[in-house]
Amino acid sequence: MTAIAQTILLMMAVLAAVAVAAKRLHVAPSILLVVAGVGMALIPGLPKVQLAPELVLLVILPPLIYSAGVAMSWREFRFNLRPIALLAFGAVVFTTCAIAAAAHYLLHFDWAVGFVLGAIVAPPDVVAPLAIARRLGLPRRLMVVLEGEGLANDATALILYRFAVVAVSLGTFSPWQASGTFAAIVVGEIIYGIGVGWLSLRLRKWAREPRVEITLSLMTPYLAYWVPEHFGGSGVLATVACGLYVSWIGPRLIPSGTRLQGIFFWDLIIYLIEGFVFLLTGLQARTLIEQVQVFSLNELLYATMLTTAIAIAARFIWVFPATYVPRWLIPSLAKRDPAPPWQGPFLLGFTGVRGVVSLAAALAIPYTIANGQPFPHRDLILFITFGVIVLTLVGQGLMLPFVVQWLGLTKLGKEEHKHEIRDELEARKAALKEVKKRLEKAIKDHELPNEAADHLRTRNEGRLQILPANLTEGLYQMRRTAALKLELIAAERDFIYELLRNGKITDEARRRIEYELDLEEAGVANRGKDGGGWI
Repeated sequence: MTAIAQTILLMMAVLAAVAVAAKRLHVAPSILLVVAGVGMALIPGLPKVQLAPELVLLVILPPLIYSAGVAMSWREFRFNLRPIALLAFGAVVFTTCAIAAAAHYLLHFDWAVGFVLGAIVAPPDVVAPLAIARRLGLPRRLMVVLEGEGLANDATALILYRFAVVAVSLGTFSPWQASGTFAAIVVGEIIYGIGVGWLSLRLRKWAREPRVEITLSLMTPYLAYWVPEHFGGSGVLATVACGLYVSWIGPRLIPSGTRLQGIFFWDLIIYLIEGFVFLLTGLQARTLIEQVQVFSLNELLYATMLTTAIAIAARFIWVFPATYVPRWLIPSLAKRDPAPPWQGPFLLGFTGVRGVVSLAAALAIPYTIANGQPFPHRDLILFITFGVIVLTLVGQGLMLPFVVQWLGLTKLGKEEHKHEIRDELEARKAALKEVKKRLEKAIKDHELPNEAADHLRTRNEGRLQILPANLTEGLYQMRRTAALKLELIAAERDFIYELLRNGKITDEARRRIEYELDLEEAGVANRGKDGGGWI
């Protein structure tokens, strides 16, 4: 137990150190964490850390998927459902088949074993690319498509993976039966996930206590994931459907106090989970090296480089026809949603970074098949999967900023962001004008005294005054004003501490005042950011 605690503390220290280094080097933390994990795994004397596949698939994956689903806009997800489905289902199936064919003809795997490898390596992980893309300010639609693909592609891959493992174990496979099972899983999980989301929101509304509500929110993804997974599904689609339902319905049902505390709680949870995931991925290097010593270095490099090349090429080959062919075949679609310039599909093709779900699926391969024989090529599949993850994450991850600059997408993203801010400002002004109308009516209906009415009017006028009149000098002045407000808040906080030291107020009074200052400071800090909201 002591060794486990020491290992966890060491990993947390590495996580913090890498986060600081990544910020200074302007590199995605996920890339440095994998590199750091590989380096730690090769240090003699350090304990070997083995990643249990159940830990990833049953403990780590559900909250990651659920939080991404809650953060996703249902309206934008629905509008982009076609490209998301073409990537999350079509691209995964196509990549699985391409890798299976290469494994069969070039690595001499049986077809079923090749499909196991293909299903493992097919789904991209979008955590690292999205972290980079947000910092670079990509166009909103590209971000939505990438996020949407990341929500659903694991489900496709894990279902295909289970079919392939069963085919290897039993030696038989029925495409028609598999297709029917796949459709039943998709429909059943979506219905079940929506039901879990509905139940979760009703329980939280009934509880009306922030700590209880946050506890229920933490339980929700596991309830959505574990039940379908237990009955042979993937659990991913149910968790996605649950998260999207909460995203769409939840804002009207979740109180502000719960929302404020929940944001901080979930941000920390997801930050720690993602950090540990990438670090643990790198730490598997020692275990994998020990397991593949029977293979020659040339054989390992050839198999890994071949699979990586096929995975990258298959995504590019799929993305461009999937983007343009439907518009050529369906004129109404082309009119409603014109074809994008080639830079967008190229970026979607380039972001095929593999992650921990692939590694967990590889580790979950059984050691033996139904007749008691060892699972064919299990150790080689493990090493290939790890190699593909490292090569795509480090290679494509480091190149992504340069590719985005070369494609000129950052400029488009900035222009789009200006339009979004302009629309947001207009919406805020219109909302405050509507509030003003209702305020005057409420003052008359309730016959409020002048002091109370003036207080409410001042509050509404104050919110209107903080909105800039334009997007050039206005945003600059807003950031300067926000910086000054932060200085004033800091001065007030220092004065309150001085009163505490002099015995003029109690610690409880200090905490209440400090909590109000913290909320105000968080709001001001958000208003002062380029990409932040005006809340």
